[in-house]
Amino acid sequence: SSSGLASFTPVATAGARPRPADGAVTWALQLEYDGRPFVGWQRQENGLSVQQVLEEAAARLAGGAAVASIVAGRTDAGVHAAGQVAQLALPDRYDARKLRDALNYHMKPHPVVVLQAATAPSDWNARFSAIRRRYRFLILNRRARPALQEGRVWHVAAPLDAAAMHHAAQTLLGRHDFTSFRAASCQAKSPVRTLDRLDVRQDGPLITIEAEARSFLHHQVRNLVGTLRLVGDGSWPVGRVADALAARNRAAAGPTAPAEGLCLMAVGYPQDPFATAS
Repeated sequence: SSSGLASFTPVATAGARPRPADGAVTWALQLEYDGRPFVGWQRQENGLSVQQVLEEAAARLAGGAAVASIVAGRTDAGVHAAGQVAQLALPDRYDARKLRDALNYHMKPHPVVVLQAATAPSDWNARFSAIRRRYRFLILNRRARPALQEGRVWHVAAPLDAAAMHHAAQTLLGRHDFTSFRAASCQAKSPVRTLDRLDVRQDGPLITIEAEARSFLHHQVRNLVGTLRLVGDGSWPVGRVADALAARNRAAAGPTAPAEGLCLMAVGYPQDPFATAS
């Protein structure tokens, strides 16, 4: 399987490359979560985070000792995940199935689950070892507001031309300075990224945008989507998207699309840590 904006920015604990303590095992965890109840992945003082839910559950399996996690990327408040990857170290007394089930038990009733758990090599790092991140953004393009998909799509009532959006998206592929699509708060050292995929397709009222790259700037995918929407509703000609990219100025691009439409689908590694997971 194959990131935010994909909107990935480093987590505070992600800069370190900790070694597990003696008698501990490094675990790779594939996570699924509904981002709506959380302030985002990273711990914050103003509310509950996904990181806090996972680490508190892990501490229950470590005799109450604090357990620090590393994540492939930090998702913002309201952003979902179907294939987030986290890393943590725990005492060597669990197999993969028992660990997955125990963490899922202790994370109830929060909408966070471990889909797969697998032991990882000591030199593996959930963030630094990743070579691919894939995000999906969903737009519900109809007059009626969402009922079943509330909180998981961006509702746009005005008709959108998905073919024009896709055409404009292709002008953004490759290695570029994406300053125009970068959040002001982005902490990445360089605005240069290589966008490998940005596809727009429509199935009935649902427009799906798939973005894939080794890494993304903060809010990059949401800013790309917000810009493509302007093409879709006819406010912008297709060529203006390339002009916005060349401007290297955030004010030249479109608005930031809302978080609820975004989902981290998968994180890829040179060797899949879950290849033998059950």
